[in-house]
Amino acid sequence: MVTHMKTTIEIADVLLLRAKERAREKHITLRSLIEESLAATLDQPVPATQVEPVTFRGNGLSREFEGASWDKIRDAIYR
Repeated sequence: MVTHMKTTIEIADVLLLRAKERAREKHITLRSLIEESLAATLDQPVPATQVEPVTFRGNGLSREFEGASWDKIRDAIYR
């Protein structure tokens, strides 16, 4: 049994106009177009994300933070 939930979303005006035009071209409702598009997107595998490490050339921590706890370093960052 398929049930439907009513919801509200905000999308860019230009995107909505394009979607309405595509629905008219396909002779389907806007709702059908959105459901088909969302289903197609959700059926695609989620790509694995790769994080590139960030490194800096330098001499390590400044003297103020040599041997400091992470709490001390974090507190300084948010000061």
